[in-house]
Amino acid sequence: MNEQTIALVTGANKGIGFAIAAGLGALGWRVGVGARDEARRESAVAKLRAAGADAFGVPLDVTDDASVTGAARLIEDRAGRLDVLVNNAGVTGSGPQAPTEVDLATVRTAVETNVLGVIRVTNALLPLLRRSTSPRIVNMSSGVGSLTRQSTPGAETGPISAAYSPSKTFLNAVTVQYAKELRDTNILINAACPGYCATDLNGFRGVRTPEQGAAIAVRLATLPDDGPTGGFFEDAGVVPW
Repeated sequence: MNEQTIALVTGANKGIGFAIAAGLGALGWRVGVGARDEARRESAVAKLRAAGADAFGVPLDVTDDASVTGAARLIEDRAGRLDVLVNNAGVTGSGPQAPTEVDLATVRTAVETNVLGVIRVTNALLPLLRRSTSPRIVNMSSGVGSLTRQSTPGAETGPISAAYSPSKTFLNAVTVQYAKELRDTNILINAACPGYCATDLNGFRGVRTPEQGAAIAVRLATLPDDGPTGGFFEDAGVVPW
């Protein structure tokens, strides 16, 4: 691209999202830091700028229509287009998640953020992405969303979960549907598995750093025009659905 590449990362004020924003900023891109909390968002922007990144804050609650519309308007006013969207914002959900014990509100919360939030943001930003010469969408999923791994005896897929894991399976399925609808465009959309990273979502029990988890997102955000679409990837390659 001749002009500076413009990216938006949702849930970018901390953890993997912040690391993704930092990784894209290090490429010389202009990066929108999407986050709900104003203080944390502006703190993240300040840290990124101090490291040399061209970052700006984007007030964004992916569960709120008005907030998402406002974010799209802000990016249009600031840049006039969007080249890369990284749908990173996500929640694990609270309480017991065994299917016989889970509170349905927990399931709804996970789906509202991890799936409906992605659809809401993606659809709002698509008009701006269509103005890009090489638009990319990266949906941050998880290996626990793989039905193949979940159903393989002995595979390590974390605790039983009727909210978080299925929400990521749902997200994977939605990613495929977007790829099918957009197959005749220049938009590439893929799901990414960052691995088990130490973030506040898991009480920092993960074995990978946020920076390691961000690497796959940066790779998918920088795919060449003949790159894959509708896939599910991790550092080692393709993740089985």
